Amino acid sequence: MMKLNFQYSFALVLVLLVSKASLADFVSTDEAVDHWVQEFSHSSISAKQRKAELDWFRQAGAKFKGKKITSIAEGIKTHYWERDVLAKAFFDVTGIKVQHDIRGEGAVVDLLMKQLTSGRNTYDIYVSDADLIGTHMRMDGAVNLTRYMAQEGKKYTNPYLDLKDFMNLEFAQDEKGNQLQLPDQQFANLYWFRHDWFSRKDIQDKFKKFTANKYGKNKQYELGVPVNWAAYEDIAEFFTKTKVDGKKVYGHLDYGKKSPSLGWRFTDSWLAIAGVGDKGLPNGYPVDEWGIRVEKNVPVGSSVSRGGATNSPAAVYALQTYIDWLKQYAPPEALNWRWEDAGPKAANGNIAQRVFQYITWLSDESFTEPGSPMLGKDGLPVWRVAPTPHGRYWEKGMKAGYQDAGSWTIPKGVKGSKRNAAWLWAQFCVSKTVAVDKFIAGGTPVRLSTLTSSHIQKNKKKWGGIVEFYTSKNETLWTDTGLNVPHYPSMSKVWWPQIAKSIKGEITASQAMDSIAKQQDKIMSRLKMSRLSPKLNAQKTEQHWLLKDGAPKPIRKRSEPKTIPYERLIKEWN
Repeated sequence: MMKLNFQYSFALVLVLLVSKASLADFVSTDEAVDHWVQEFSHSSISAKQRKAELDWFRQAGAKFKGKKITSIAEGIKTHYWERDVLAKAFFDVTGIKVQHDIRGEGAVVDLLMKQLTSGRNTYDIYVSDADLIGTHMRMDGAVNLTRYMAQEGKKYTNPYLDLKDFMNLEFAQDEKGNQLQLPDQQFANLYWFRHDWFSRKDIQDKFKKFTANKYGKNKQYELGVPVNWAAYEDIAEFFTKTKVDGKKVYGHLDYGKKSPSLGWRFTDSWLAIAGVGDKGLPNGYPVDEWGIRVEKNVPVGSSVSRGGATNSPAAVYALQTYIDWLKQYAPPEALNWRWEDAGPKAANGNIAQRVFQYITWLSDESFTEPGSPMLGKDGLPVWRVAPTPHGRYWEKGMKAGYQDAGSWTIPKGVKGSKRNAAWLWAQFCVSKTVAVDKFIAGGTPVRLSTLTSSHIQKNKKKWGGIVEFYTSKNETLWTDTGLNVPHYPSMSKVWWPQIAKSIKGEITASQAMDSIAKQQDKIMSRLKMSRLSPKLNAQKTEQHWLLKDGAPKPIRKRSEPKTIPYERLIKEWN
């Protein structure tokens, strides 16, 4: 009998390897559930709770066994892990096959918009940025998940979903609080720096002398995490002019190649960080970080002459500062980098700090593999993340930075069993059973319980401050593009061509922002949307608006540079 069992087991393994078949093809679903309960052992919930959750998925998916659904997401490690690990686990448990395609972010948005406008279904569900929430709210083309969970989808909604455990659900809600998208992953833009360099007394002494020479001894200050752009600029200049251990380093990292990602560099809240918009969370109101003014959720203008701030002094300052830093303190080749090129470059070991670091890149192998200059002798990161320093127009009460929230989005044209099966797949990918292992794979959390789990808390030093950031109260100040932007796909495209011209010196920063503001107004004047469609203000003199409180704001002088010790910052976060 033992011999027969051994032969059967060996044959089963051989068939699995050759055919790449799934476990569910050869064993009962109960055994598949038990297998995945053990595989996701890092989970924030117990094995008993994992079994209960996977059993629910098994039962809810039984009706759709053998059905195939299609989904699509952008190319980051989190989504590759969903494709390579979670799609297999989901099939083993439910019998539902998932084709989870990975494409560039721009392609995902284009496919989604074509599906919403044409009504022809290409994919059953998308992971698309919640940056499009203003578009979804006005087009009324995505399934209202709040209504769906209460009605048609009630029996397909995971009783263990626990929406209160999600961070930043509001990113994907309309003006009434309806959930139009469900967050699948999120990553912030944070300040990144070489903590090992900043902690060295010889470098600290040199920096203090540098600031004394620049401002006088009575205004010298300590090297630390920059609170504002003035301090970041000083640190960037210092490191670019100072060799570290005899090697040339740079005090700044960025990218400047003409490409759609050059637009993200600005629409991902760079203007908010400069202080362009108004106070308010999750986004400035009535003027947001794109410089768009709304009145009762109706967009009324981007240009200062219409009450907007896209071409305001603060916006021009934001662009000009970006260009100056890129050309003066970043590696010369950065002018020819895109977002995806610059992402892992800090891992080369010659960058002191970066004002705009998407933390998803910090899970890249170049930062984590043994032998990387980003790891110390103890195997832990030599870098840290901290709050993004803000520009001279920023005020307390404003958002402090950007946070991407890729979110599950179901077009209304996807109906019946396809919609229900797709909803099961989305929930599986954010379930408590898998969430911790998903964070380990990609570093993009959506649940608080993931970050407070015993495994992550015991190993949080591996993430260089990311865990501390996400469990701090300050995390809510980092938000995505909000409801003011009525049509993200068309309006985001006007940014990067003008910014590229300004980088090349073909036009000034002021001319670039004037052009962007006018183009946004032109697009909004033509939009005819299902609800809350734009209606532009009549033009008035710019002084009329600049003399009023809030955005748009008149010219301000350079701030006094200010830093904070990293250790003090962590204490505040904790």
